[in-house]
Amino acid sequence: MTGPGPDSTGRSSVTGSAGAAGQPRAGATGRLVIRGARWPGDIAVADGVVTAVGDVAPQPGDRELRCDGDIVTPGLVNTHHHLYQWMTRGRATGCDLFAWLSELYPIWNQLSVEDVGAAATVGLAELALSGATTVSDHHYVVPGGDDSVFDAIAAAARQVGVRLHLSRGSMDLGESAGGLPPDTIVESIDAILASTERVAAAFAGDDLVTVVVAPCSPFSVSTDLMTESAAMARRLGLRLHTHLAESLDEERDCLARFGCRPLELAERLGWLGPDVWFAHGIHFDDAEVARIGAAGAGVAHCPRSNGRLGSGLCRVRDLVDAGAAVGLGVDGAASNESGTLLPEVQQALFLARLRAGRADTLSPAEALALGTSGGARCLGRPELGHLEPGAPADLAIWPADDLADMPDAVAALVLGPDRRVRHLLVRGNSVVTDGELVGVDFASAHAELARRARRLWSC
Repeated sequence: MTGPGPDSTGRSSVTGSAGAAGQPRAGATGRLVIRGARWPGDIAVADGVVTAVGDVAPQPGDRELRCDGDIVTPGLVNTHHHLYQWMTRGRATGCDLFAWLSELYPIWNQLSVEDVGAAATVGLAELALSGATTVSDHHYVVPGGDDSVFDAIAAAARQVGVRLHLSRGSMDLGESAGGLPPDTIVESIDAILASTERVAAAFAGDDLVTVVVAPCSPFSVSTDLMTESAAMARRLGLRLHTHLAESLDEERDCLARFGCRPLELAERLGWLGPDVWFAHGIHFDDAEVARIGAAGAGVAHCPRSNGRLGSGLCRVRDLVDAGAAVGLGVDGAASNESGTLLPEVQQALFLARLRAGRADTLSPAEALALGTSGGARCLGRPELGHLEPGAPADLAIWPADDLADMPDAVAALVLGPDRRVRHLLVRGNSVVTDGELVGVDFASAHAELARRARRLWSC
């Protein structure tokens, strides 16, 4: 075995039986040992699983990845996203949620399957570079009823190399029936349920793609769709996801149409339990926070999107203390134009402290946990989000040369300037190596997306 150490470019290098360009190779024999990390120390990986953390003694046949001074964390978990929205960034910049949606729905109705695939490739690539190894995409726009959009999103995830929770979203309540979306963009309940069954069957048993049943929101779906979707999900053993309590407009709409607040409506329809997580979850009162915690349900906190739309501040500390699963979500790139996940960790910490008016409300370690183990719990994947023997080898390795003067590595990562990963591993296989995506030509993917997005500029 050749001696470990940085190559002539100063980048990290793999020594031993590695693949080209310092890439840990799928199927290579022997352990991969990440050495020299400032925190949490050495990490050994074999057969896609972490086998040791800390002081790892060398063994014959080891492959070594030198990461001297870097910080290693579990891969980040993005619990709520709309990948297709990369096609429509930078619009409706002064609108609240309902006005923003009203402006964008007609444009989204013009997207093709190829548009969605291009947006998903860029969105997932950006997320991978920002440390995400698992992404939950909530896709509810199916122009023309062509549900091959879900196959296109899954194909993009395979190309990038990340885990995907593919949420088959839906809308069946158009304007003429009292909903917010235009009639031209909604589907029939029968078509939605049949498609959801098809998508679930297509990816049953898939190691990297997990299907979720996900009607969009109380103001865009019927109560029949909510109840039938819940029944289907539980029959198939799938999780449930929807937007809830995101804005005061939604609360007023629920009170006017149903005589109750959004969470009570969800409960009536069978949507409160350990197999459910809600996107945003901003406007919950004390009793509702307690009910969510007692039920073991989850909340995907999307701090920057909530700020962009002026929706409000999620009660993160209260929800965590109540026992709820709380993770982080980027939300769509049309309400969070950077589309990256690490900044959400920092923003979640800042907003929690601002909401409480106390600097000890949320620690850097707790904020990082929201983006790792908390998100994994939301998705029903408790094995993810941890750095310990037996955990899947989903690892983010962060360059930390500029943080070397900060004594607490986790605080340095969370509070320091934004950064991209140096390496990203999913199941021990490289997704990012030396800051470059392994499976995607990043520049070409962005250029193709820009070409497609320009078609919509006149809309």
